[in-house]
Amino acid sequence: MDTRDKVAIITGASSGIGLATARLLARHGAKVALAARSRDRLNQLAAELPSSLAIPTDMTSEEDIKSMVGRVLKHFGRIDILINNAGRGYDAPLEQIDIDTYRQLFELDVVGPLIAMQLVIPTMRKQGGGMIVNISSGTSLMYLPNMSAYSSVKRALNSITLTAREELAEDNIIVSVVYPYMTLTDLDKNMFGVEGGDFEPEPFEGEADANLPPPDPPEYVAGRILEVIETEEAEQYAHDWMKGLR
Repeated sequence: MDTRDKVAIITGASSGIGLATARLLARHGAKVALAARSRDRLNQLAAELPSSLAIPTDMTSEEDIKSMVGRVLKHFGRIDILINNAGRGYDAPLEQIDIDTYRQLFELDVVGPLIAMQLVIPTMRKQGGGMIVNISSGTSLMYLPNMSAYSSVKRALNSITLTAREELAEDNIIVSVVYPYMTLTDLDKNMFGVEGGDFEPEPFEGEADANLPPPDPPEYVAGRILEVIETEEAEQYAHDWMKGLR
């Protein structure tokens, strides 16, 4: 899909991958609807990007999501692309996973994107097509200690994505999933159980593992998101070597 003059919703748009993606798509001619909980950050970004719309949205609230989609349709008259990027991590051993916190994680990382998909599909179908991109995680391809909660919800998102791709193919609605690698973020600050909001990455403050490639900047991941929009492939890995993690 060519992004020129397309209307794209980006959730988690106030910083990190979402922010970088909003800027990149705007540079490529898209009209971007910016969704996140951080009203001030969104307003600053909307002032920077032409033809953009800031919509403060809590992606754990079905009413907020409905309102957001409705406002985008009212303002732009169409929805061509949905990028479900908002999410949050959870780092805890299996025995210490708090069930209520896990439910919150599932609501944000799986249910929110699912609701957004359900809401934009009828519009895309009427328009003759569209594209949905769900941002997963490389951890969903691995079995990492302390990451079972986060990995499991991202695996659920992967399954929803690839099943929807099959279901919606006849409607010319392309559904794809992106697997970022470690990104230049302060993950601990945004994990559940720590003060913070939606997973909106901050600059990485730790040291890269000598046995692993260095973390990617958000702009790199944004480039991969743009690539999957243009190629319409089912899955986009941040790096080709990640394909061997399955």
